Amino acid sequence: LRAVTLGGTGPTTVVKMVSLKLQKRLASSVLKCGRRKVWLDPNEVNEISMANSRQNIRKLVKDGFVIRKPQKIHSRARTRRALEAKAKGRHTGFGKRRGTREARLPTTVLWLRRMRVLRRMLSKYRDAKKIDKHLYHYMYMKVKGNEFKNKRVLMETIHKTKAEKTREKNIQDQFEARRVKGKAARERKHARREARQASGQTGEVPAPAAPARPAKK
Repeated sequence: LRAVTLGGTGPTTVVKMVSLKLQKRLASSVLKCGRRKVWLDPNEVNEISMANSRQNIRKLVKDGFVIRKPQKIHSRARTRRALEAKAKGRHTGFGKRRGTREARLPTTVLWLRRMRVLRRMLSKYRDAKKIDKHLYHYMYMKVKGNEFKNKRVLMETIHKTKAEKTREKNIQDQFEARRVKGKAARERKHARREARQASGQTGEVPAPAAPARPAKK
């Protein structure tokens, strides 16, 4: 409501209150803001009260009788400073903690983070052909079984398993090579023996004859 002087300047001055609710509503619609952000010039109450359409309000806005108040400054400097201190570890003692340890950082969240990190690492190793699908599945199930606490332990286990598999493969290859070599030697020996038998040279030394026993009297 605005006070408007109708006549006289002495003790008989009549003052009438003018309602500018309509003008404020129209101005908020034109300026695209709330009614509390609309400023009406108190020196131009008569002219403003005559405006009853959005077109008239636009003219008043152009003339500067109706303006949109600037947004109030809500500084975050103090908040940023406090957060920077907290990032350094300040203001985080027992006296500043309101929730329990589980409420502040649930074990479920820690588990999810660890699982995602380890599974992502396994996927990268598999895509890079560092491990095959069988070792990937074997390690995946061990990860799910809570056997590795971080990436370093998982990496060491992968290298150790690969080294063990390589050693076993080398031993198996050596055993297979010895087996093949022995089999080839036996086949050659058997072939030579058959060849000698075919040519009549067995190469066997005959056993000496037993001495004759004297006859009993």
